[in-house]
Amino acid sequence: MLDFFTIFSKGGIVLWCFQGAGVTESFTAPVNALIHSVILQERSGNNSYNHEALSLKYKLDNEFELIFVVGFQKILTLTYVDKFLDDVQLHFRDRYKNELEQNGALKLLNNNFEFEDDFKILLREAEESSKGRSPAPMRSFKESEKSQKTVKSMIETKGGDKGKEQGGKKNKNTKKEGMCCSPAAEPAKGDQVKASSSGPKMAAENGNQGLTSEELIEKKREEFLKVEIYCEFIRNTNYVRKCFFYFGNNNSKSVSDVCCTLNMYLVLVVLLSSKKGGSFGGMFGMLKGLVGSKSLTREDMEPVLEKMRDHLIAKNVAADIASQLCDSVAKKLEGKVMGTFTTVASTVKQALQDSLVQILQPKRRVDILRDVMEAQSQRRPYVITFCGVNGVGKSTNLAKISFWLIENGLTVLIAACDTFRAGAVEQLRTHQRRLNSLHPPEQNRGRAVVQLYEKGYGKDAAGIAMEAIAYARNQGFDVVLVDTAGRMQDNAPLMTALAKLIAVNMPDLVLFVGEALVGNEAVDQLVKFNQALADHSMSDKPRLIDGIVLTKFDTIDDKVGAAISMTYITGQPIVFVGTGQTYNDLRSLNARAVVSALMKA
Repeated sequence: MLDFFTIFSKGGIVLWCFQGAGVTESFTAPVNALIHSVILQERSGNNSYNHEALSLKYKLDNEFELIFVVGFQKILTLTYVDKFLDDVQLHFRDRYKNELEQNGALKLLNNNFEFEDDFKILLREAEESSKGRSPAPMRSFKESEKSQKTVKSMIETKGGDKGKEQGGKKNKNTKKEGMCCSPAAEPAKGDQVKASSSGPKMAAENGNQGLTSEELIEKKREEFLKVEIYCEFIRNTNYVRKCFFYFGNNNSKSVSDVCCTLNMYLVLVVLLSSKKGGSFGGMFGMLKGLVGSKSLTREDMEPVLEKMRDHLIAKNVAADIASQLCDSVAKKLEGKVMGTFTTVASTVKQALQDSLVQILQPKRRVDILRDVMEAQSQRRPYVITFCGVNGVGKSTNLAKISFWLIENGLTVLIAACDTFRAGAVEQLRTHQRRLNSLHPPEQNRGRAVVQLYEKGYGKDAAGIAMEAIAYARNQGFDVVLVDTAGRMQDNAPLMTALAKLIAVNMPDLVLFVGEALVGNEAVDQLVKFNQALADHSMSDKPRLIDGIVLTKFDTIDDKVGAAISMTYITGQPIVFVGTGQTYNDLRSLNARAVVSALMKA
């Protein structure tokens, strides 16, 4: 039922693969799509990925830098795949642990991983366990807890259970505080009398049958002293860390003094570990925790990830995106061995920073000037369509991009396809006049570098765009900028008209203009714009949003989360950033500067 299963390193070396019976198609394309779209783009929060008719599930092994991928038909519901993936990962790494610990790609290539028989056994067991799993029968009403309740049991007595519960919590906290903070002392006489009077009953309750009252008191004293030793060690953990640094960094400090104090605490750890089991595992475990070499678990990272998630949301990252980013970081780090003297917080923060930089540098880079030169070689204009919601600054940023193109020696035709908003055509005419005044026709062989193609209001926008492109081809314009009406993402008629304009004219670049002030709304806008373009397209491969222009970036200080949300949703780059009101206020995005502002406390 599985189409394929493959195990490969993060360096791209395939260690082992399996292809199902009767499957003739190569699984190279879906695995490559998974690598490019998910793993390299830091989108591994969800462990599944769909590619055409196949559904892929994957698991990362961060300790040995391995990736396990299984593929099966999307129409199948295989409930055992997740557990099967975990079993294969554990079995493979346990069997070939020595080979995987060898560094270097050449050594991995030279090893022969014979995993076919083990894989088939695990697959057979997984399939049989899923078949044998029957749904649990429903309980009858008499078997439920509700049937046991009576009217009397639901009546609350004054100062009853509630007070007992509070008292119990108070006693528990008091006991804990006394054990960790009070000096070691013998139990009070009252406790002795109480212990002796309880006699065999207390011994039986605590599993201490056959002990006299004196032996019981001695046992309690030993347990109390063990807790004191542990608490004293924990209180001085920072001093022990400093001792390690003294050896390498402070030659003036007397090494004998440091060793004396350090040895004292090591003796305490040995005593504590010997009391628990007579081995030195406790001592080495604690030292290992102090100097690193610790494998990260999800439980270790959860408190830090929770704080990071709240921090990202406060910086205007959409809530769903923030959760997915933190889940992706957790999967990336789970099982990874920490370095010496590194904390969980610093490790998680660095991994999140790397992920954010990777997200802001997507797989596709838009180079407009290079693409315009390619279109010139084909004797046709390069067409850019602008779309977005109302009031985000489409026309203003279209004028800024016109100025940038003119500065690079190109001629521009603006197509006024916003036939809905009053004053839209006049706004573009004003921009055209100002841009031409900055670059007079006398400096360009008597030809205006910017022209406006308009047919007034109430006309079909797709038809105007088609006529403008044909006019630009005949007149030899380098670039056509198509301005469209602002529309909300849930306005079906206007979204249908936009999809028609793009499907009919097939522009070279579709830019979504969004403002940097939005948070969760950015996700909704982009998802619905892309969905509308896909639904109303007449092609099998519809044109979707190719890039983003982020406006009003100068108004948000360090709340730059909208850039992350938009790029994460579309997987497309931010081509330009609007930073002011003049034609010069157009910048390219600096990914590391954005991430630095985003992570700033």
